[in-house]
Amino acid sequence: MLRKIRITLAIIAFVAITLLFLDFTGTIHTWFGWLADIQFLPALMALNFVVIIALIVLTLVMGRVYCSIICPLGVMQDIVSWFSSRRKKKKARFKYTKNKVLLRAIFLFLFGLGLCSGFTALVSIIAPYSAYGRIASSLFAPLWQWGNNLLAFMAQRADSYAFYEVDVWFKSLPVIIVAAVTFVTLIVLAWRSGRTWCNTICPVGTVLGMLSKYSLFRPVIDTTKCNGCTLCSRKCKASCIDAKNHNIDYSRCVACMDCIDNCSQGAISYRLKPHKSVKGTTEPTDKARRTFIATSAIVGSSLIANAQHKKVDGGLAVIQDKKIPNRATPIVPAGAMSIKHLSECCTTCQLCISACPNQVLRPSDDLMRLMQPEMSYERGYCRPECTRCSDVCPTDAIRPITVEDKSSTQIGRAVWIKENCVVLTDNVSCGNCARRCPSGAIIMVALDREKPDGPQIPAIDTEKCIGCGACENLCPARPFSAIYVEGNQVHHTI
Repeated sequence: MLRKIRITLAIIAFVAITLLFLDFTGTIHTWFGWLADIQFLPALMALNFVVIIALIVLTLVMGRVYCSIICPLGVMQDIVSWFSSRRKKKKARFKYTKNKVLLRAIFLFLFGLGLCSGFTALVSIIAPYSAYGRIASSLFAPLWQWGNNLLAFMAQRADSYAFYEVDVWFKSLPVIIVAAVTFVTLIVLAWRSGRTWCNTICPVGTVLGMLSKYSLFRPVIDTTKCNGCTLCSRKCKASCIDAKNHNIDYSRCVACMDCIDNCSQGAISYRLKPHKSVKGTTEPTDKARRTFIATSAIVGSSLIANAQHKKVDGGLAVIQDKKIPNRATPIVPAGAMSIKHLSECCTTCQLCISACPNQVLRPSDDLMRLMQPEMSYERGYCRPECTRCSDVCPTDAIRPITVEDKSSTQIGRAVWIKENCVVLTDNVSCGNCARRCPSGAIIMVALDREKPDGPQIPAIDTEKCIGCGACENLCPARPFSAIYVEGNQVHHTI
């Protein structure tokens, strides 16, 4: 019964979180956006102590149920492992292995080092929620969108407009490569040996594993009922049950309840930890405790740094053949406040990029900001009335912002490139940038003051410009716009 409840909750959470990255209508987040907020790393980066404490208490009471129900990467591995177990010769394919304490400590140290140094690319590569976000947004989302477009095509032939076509495009080759490598690695590991990633690489699994050794409720082996069949060990995808010695390594147990469901003798039960000592792990605890204390210090110092920093301070037709200008400073969304704040707090989960209805967000290719969101306007511009990215961000890397505040926040400023302007290169009248500027920062003035009826060129009031990119997006010049937006390191109110 417990296993069925766990599987049901895990499927619901997995489907809902996946839909957060696939949905392009913005409706799913209204109902299930909180599932992104309760993920461990986003809560850590957002200093959401309520969620962090709740997850710690949950682990101390029930074990690593976070890994088996809430974490989408963990559930995905369970799905792959389940398909692998359908093979006749592989129905009971696992066996007990010793805990890879040193390997887990190395990855946890690298994770903490990445947090302290601000090199979030390293953190996000091994963080479970961020890794799954890249897989869902880079690999699953295009398939979902192509399926939607097929339905839209068929619906239009039937004179129905229940579906509408969306633009399918790949935002960043490096992100796709990282997502594909991660996905293949997970598939191979889960297909062969279940939860290997969770119990060797995943830093969240390591931290929660340290806590789960002291959980109140846990699977317990009753040696008086056990007949030594070792079926529990051969069915354990965490490879944490030493059936011969009746030991369970609770630091690796993800509370999946598979062992309980498969034990024909009823020798394993999920119950309150006995008062007297029970054999639970074959590994010494001193080393794990030292690792936990050291890593806690690293993570804690990073959180303090982030906390101090926090205290300081729609849709157009696709424009083809546009090229991205070489910006000296990247553009980040209004709620990010500054490039530094975004860099320190972003987990690169790609949720904001997936949710952006205007297609202006894409992952950065810069090494120090790898896979973090930045803005580019060749496919659209950042509409002043849209706050979707700040609404969905689970870490406050893009803080919630009102439409009024966004309309008065300068994230960049427009720059005119005389050599590219069609007024001068093609000898035509244009004024598209001035007509479309939502803040009225661009006006058309005479190229020659002595000839007011002559060619008109744009003049930019940088005090009014908010950097939305409407001028850059709608400029007819090719391949580079005659007017583009240069980002601000720190945003300010105009």
